[in-house]
Amino acid sequence: MAHVYILECADGTFYVGSTLDLHRRVAQHAAGEGAAYTRRRLPVRLIWNTEFDDIGEAFLWEKRIQGWSHAKRKALIEGGLEAVIGWSARTRGQTPTAR
Repeated sequence: MAHVYILECADGTFYVGSTLDLHRRVAQHAAGEGAAYTRRRLPVRLIWNTEFDDIGEAFLWEKRIQGWSHAKRKALIEGGLEAVIGWSARTRGQTPTAR
């Protein structure tokens, strides 16, 4: 299985990644062996993840989520995909509504 994950860094920022081995990858980040971004912001902790059948699909979602604002990522973490349906730059700061 492929995974998309979000780490919370010590400075409160979020790091988004994708992997085929979630436990190994999170351990790498925690040990300072992951991305340069997380190495400079230790400690990190896993706060959200989801599974995909295909690494290509997981990678596409990683890139999509990386383009989101901190607020939208936080809404995803707290409420899942349903919480961000209908979310856009124009409605940022408002409660997203499902269509």
